[in-house]
Order: sequence, then structure tokens, then C-alpha cells
Amino acid sequence: MVELTLPKNSKIVVGKSWPKPASEEDLKTFKIYRYDPDKSGNPRLDTYFVDMGDCGPMVLDALIKIKNETDPTLTFRRSCREGICGSCSMNIDGVNTLACLKGLNEIKNEVRIYPLPHLPVIKDLIPDLSNFYNQHASIMPWLETKTDLPNQEWRQSIEDRKKLDGLYECVMCASCSTSCPSYWWNGDKYLGPAALLNAYRWILDSRDNATKERLDDLEDPFKLYRCHTIMNCTDTCPKGLNPAKAIAEIKKLMVQRQA
Repeated sequence: MVELTLPKNSKIVVGKSWPKPASEEDLKTFKIYRYDPDKSGNPRLDTYFVDMGDCGPMVLDALIKIKNETDPTLTFRRSCREGICGSCSMNIDGVNTLACLKGLNEIKNEVRIYPLPHLPVIKDLIPDLSNFYNQHASIMPWLETKTDLPNQEWRQSIEDRKKLDGLYECVMCASCSTSCPSYWWNGDKYLGPAALLNAYRWILDSRDNATKERLDDLEDPFKLYRCHTIMNCTDTCPKGLNPAKAIAEIKKLMVQRQA
């Protein structure tokens, strides 16, 4: 379970309960976090009821149905619906995940949905990811080369390409970073699991010529070493990746270069 950061001097209050649909044979209850910082008032939990006989199987299907048929003011991000874009990341049933990959049949009781924790809320289920994206940009998420451009492409062996498996699949949903207590406490200085996973992806790439520069930049008391191997990041990743292992491998490289 993760905790939500609330606006200063506020608490989550009971919000509006929308009427139940006519059919009550297969209803599921949704309690959804609502907050608009441009308006006065505390964050609240609004209650919605969805007829599961007329809804898709995923949490995102239910959110879209609620927005289309019940409450058009409900605000959330979504795009691909296939676990590729990372847009619909949120805290569902106490776990950070992607709404498009979370099956409604996985949640036995009422569905509680909050924005990703410990981030400023733009509105409802939309967190402000500006700092998260800036941290990702800081690790130079691109190929750095010092050799002449090839005639066709940068070649890579099959063996070297396989080393990138489990790294390049990150969709930057921020589920891992916002589940990490170290990131909650030092999010302004600690890069977090997502940025460090992507950093290792480029450090490990055989075509990249900036390994030394990348490691030099991470040699910092906060950027890398605030990781205390809590493992929340690996436990919550909706793509099944292992950011904690990537961070450990970067630390090993730091030791090896000093030997």
C-alpha cells in the first residue's frame, strides 16, 4: 500500500454518490479521488456504480464508461489502452499500475482509485509529472557516439542486443518511482527507479560511447545512492521489469571502476 500526498491543511472527504443504474444484478462500486486545485475545497471520494454486464474487463473501461455516461467532469489520462504509452498510470486498490492492464475481476470488493501518490495533483487522477520527466531527461536517454557515422546503421550483435531485454520496455508510467519511499523523501535529488533503469539501459548499450560520462554523472550521494533496495519499484511495475536490479548493477559498475 502507498500513501497519497494531500494538499496542505486538507483531508479527503466523502463526496457525491451517483445514482445506481436500473439494473442491479452485476453492479460494481467505484470510489474515485476528485480534486481541482483551482477551486476551493478538500479532495473528496465520489461514488459511482457500473453495470459490469455492459462494461469492458479493465479498470480503464470502467473509467471511460463513467466519464461518457455518468460524469463528464471526471478527469484522467489515457491513450493506447494496450500498456504501451504509460498514460493511464494511477493507484488502484492500493497499488500503482496501469488502468488499461488492471482487470476488474482482480478486485473483489469496491474499486478505490487515486492518482499516483506523493505528486502534486493537476486535477482528479492526473498528477504533475514535470519533475519525473526532467529527471529522465537528465540521464541523456539517447545514444551518445564519438565515432564517425556509419553508412547505414549502428550495428549490434545479437548477444549485446539481448542485454537490453528487461530495460528498453519501460513505458515511463512512473508507477515504480511513486511507489518508492526514498523517492517520496528525496524526489528533488534522487532520480528514482524509472530514470535509473533507463540510465542503465544506455550504460549497457554496446553502441554507446559515453559510459564514463554517464557513470560520472550518477556518482552522487543522492542521484543513485538514495536507493535502499526497498523493492516497491519491482513489485509494482505493470510491465514486470526489475528497476531494483538495474540500480544494483549500476552500483556494481561504480565499485568496479574504482577497483
